[in-house]
Amino acid sequence: MISGILLLIVNFAFSFITMLLLARFFMQWQRVSFRNQLGQFVLTTTDWAVKPMRRVIPGLFGLDLASLVPAWAFQMVLAFVELSLRGASLDGGVFGVLLGLAGLGLIELLRMALYLVMAVVLISAVLSWVSPHAPAAPVFHGLAAPFLRPFRRLLPTIANVDLSPLLLLLVLQVLLIVLGEMRGAFAPLLFGA
Repeated sequence: MISGILLLIVNFAFSFITMLLLARFFMQWQRVSFRNQLGQFVLTTTDWAVKPMRRVIPGLFGLDLASLVPAWAFQMVLAFVELSLRGASLDGGVFGVLLGLAGLGLIELLRMALYLVMAVVLISAVLSWVSPHAPAAPVFHGLAAPFLRPFRRLLPTIANVDLSPLLLLLVLQVLLIVLGEMRGAFAPLLFGA
């Protein structure tokens, strides 16, 4: 029971900071302004991890790797803590365990990125219906637009209703299933053959 409660707390904390780091990455990638309440919150809560990383990790093609690397590291540590608290014996050797944790961390990072995109698209759609002039609307619309753009080309609006968010959410669900299946591929590295 204690290990379950501890796992819940660690999972919440690490997932929360990972989501914030991913939000920072997406906002910088899409050049969404940080001059709003949400942007300031993301900057304030992630500066402690990103600023030191910027000294050693340069950006790549305009992508902020200093936000992604700590997010990946948090997911690797979370995978290790989860396996340890569940009593798994990591018998794959040091190199195998590190490689397995790196792979699991990457899968979990991608999974969380997909969940973040889903949330952004849902919030953007709801804001466009309920309160299109809300202060946070431009942030969510700016983040959702590049993901929706290819689907808007495929699926035109029908009676002024944009169905592209539904199609995107369906594709994201399929990708989540694929990522879920890929998790098992790292078991031999972690637990030995």
